[in-house]
Amino acid sequence: MTKLTLTRRVMLTAAAAALSLGVPAAQAQDQVVESIHFLIPGGAGGGWDGTARGTGEALTKSGLVDTASYENMSGGGGGKAIGYLIENAESQHGTLMVNSTPIIIRSLTGVFPQNFRDLTLVAGTIGDYAAFVVGKDSPINSMDDLLAAYKADPGSTAIGGGSVPGGMDHLVAAMVMKAAGEDPTAVKYIPYDAGGKAMAALLSGEIAALSTGFSEAVDLANAGEVKIIGVTSDDRVPAFADAPTMKEQGIDTTFINWRGFFGAPGLPEDKLAAYQEALDKMYETEAWEEVRSRNGWVNIHNSGADFQAFLEKQEQEIGDLMKQLGFL
Repeated sequence: MTKLTLTRRVMLTAAAAALSLGVPAAQAQDQVVESIHFLIPGGAGGGWDGTARGTGEALTKSGLVDTASYENMSGGGGGKAIGYLIENAESQHGTLMVNSTPIIIRSLTGVFPQNFRDLTLVAGTIGDYAAFVVGKDSPINSMDDLLAAYKADPGSTAIGGGSVPGGMDHLVAAMVMKAAGEDPTAVKYIPYDAGGKAMAALLSGEIAALSTGFSEAVDLANAGEVKIIGVTSDDRVPAFADAPTMKEQGIDTTFINWRGFFGAPGLPEDKLAAYQEALDKMYETEAWEEVRSRNGWVNIHNSGADFQAFLEKQEQEIGDLMKQLGFL
């Protein structure tokens, strides 16, 4: 048997083994990272939860990562998970923590003492629009209806969100109300621990409307459980094209919440490079496009120094906005 024939036989055997496990042969050679443990700073059903699990799904289905695990760690507006990652840095080199705009907002407001500079910046990955949502049986069918209800009885027209007072969902609600000509500081905002509990409060009638991530609302809207009455995008989002934008309803405001991943401080350079490579290659896969389009996410990919520059710019912009709105 020639060496070439032997090599060909080994390759065919490996391909057959991969296919027998339900993994395409091409993917079996693409593994970049053996495993990733995703740390999620909030409860199940929120935007962080969906982003971590969606990213893990795409990475494992595409073969870039062999296994992914998930841990929800609520508390302190996300501060508990950040503190845990910092305090246990040496044992957390296999962990990526998902976070988003609130890591900037909550450090500005002093909800927790750390900020993104205390972590290893891995990469920004997606953008998710914000949305206002009401229950399927609500008499409110548009932003005009919500504003009319608010003007008639502000105290009974509470808006809920899956973040702390002064957090991102509250900030978005204030931005929208200000753009609609209302006093942004007068909005009755009720906080819940992550989007899942906030959505449950909406469905039970505890709140009149919910300020949340667009992707968190899409599945329930598709199932007919909620109505999306406004999205903070420039144009309608294909993932749920029936949802009108704020702008088309005369409320001139747009907003997109980035989400991305952080490692423990002192993460070794080779580990950091491997995580960044896996995330970079993920964008080329069908598995990612399936997850992205299903959730209505926008690809916002910035890695390393670009990620840091992006965060520093947003820190300045968000700080200025929060001062204008009276939160700082």
